[in-house]
Amino acid sequence: MKFNTIVKAIVAGLAISATASAQTKLVVKGSDTLGAKMVPQLAEKYKADGNNVSFEIAAEGSSTCFTNLLAGTADFGMSSRAVKSSEKNNFSSAGKDLVEHVAAFDMMAVIVNEANDVKELTKDQVKGIFTGTITDWSEVGGKAGEIKAFTRNTSSGTYKSFQKLGMDNVDYGKNTQKMAGNEQIAQEVAKNANGIGYVGLAYLGKSGIAPTSIDGVLPEPKNAADYALSRKLYYYTVGQPTGEVKKFIDWATTTKEAGKVIDKVGFISPVK
Repeated sequence: MKFNTIVKAIVAGLAISATASAQTKLVVKGSDTLGAKMVPQLAEKYKADGNNVSFEIAAEGSSTCFTNLLAGTADFGMSSRAVKSSEKNNFSSAGKDLVEHVAAFDMMAVIVNEANDVKELTKDQVKGIFTGTITDWSEVGGKAGEIKAFTRNTSSGTYKSFQKLGMDNVDYGKNTQKMAGNEQIAQEVAKNANGIGYVGLAYLGKSGIAPTSIDGVLPEPKNAADYALSRKLYYYTVGQPTGEVKKFIDWATTTKEAGKVIDKVGFISPVK
């Protein structure tokens, strides 16, 4: 009898220990702009602060934020653009409420090869370059040479945001070359003397590239209110978040600890 009691106590103790050590897994899908650097670094800080959580982060473009949330294959999503009305209607049709949370602020920096003399552009010139009506650097005060414009791919929220803010929603030029992420654009511009592209603030430190000013304003955090290509970055949830999702999003959007990570990565924290 005494032996059975001891065995039961040990089993119960092991069960309690296993429950206490059980790790919550959060699946996060969507934007490359958020998912390549910012969210992984926030996740590491969150775990380092004692939260027993693992993260599965898939940064495959903002459009996948909404398709995965709708399918129920993500706990929350990341998007570098606001949800489209058509996407929101899909959730409404499925009886689901999509909730938006501001994750950070960003500035889409137009970058050129560091050897390029052109470091100042107007918004009209940016529009002309990416729509294909301006095709040679001599047209914007540089040395003659065919402009090689690199953009994000069509599933990217940055692709859409840049088209809206930098191109007045005009279609991209047929000769623009689509890249999977910010990193790839920075790499292509760095190795192409006639290259131009756009990246989030977090990628301006890459070697071989330089930012251009737009209408005299450089992409620097202090200029966020005046820079033509400033934007919000978002988390999305189906309904108001609960449990570990709520705990993480609240921490990531309201605490100074998270704000320091966001600022260090190169974005602008929403924490005042």
